[in-house]
Amino acid sequence: MERIARRYKVDGTQLVYEMPKEVDHHVAKDMCQEIDMLVESYRIKELVLDFSQTEFMDSSGIGIVIGRSKTMHFHGGSIAAVNLGKRVDTIFKSAGLYKIIQVK
Repeated sequence: MERIARRYKVDGTQLVYEMPKEVDHHVAKDMCQEIDMLVESYRIKELVLDFSQTEFMDSSGIGIVIGRSKTMHFHGGSIAAVNLGKRVDTIFKSAGLYKIIQVK
């Protein structure tokens, strides 16, 4: 399977990570590893997951969000999600993610 390059932006201690069109088990492991590596490498204190391109998300996506929330709290940082479409918003509500991370 070919690895898909992700887009992200680091500004000081903030990382804005663009989530892919489909957030599922095919991309989950690589995304977790990449985000964690970026958080460590750049000493990130604020992680922003940008869902503007995301049209589909399964339980693996929920796991990514919960796992990165734990990672950020471990590092004394915060996590937020932005640009949730209708489908992703419904998944966030159903999974209780609004209670775990800030949604802007």
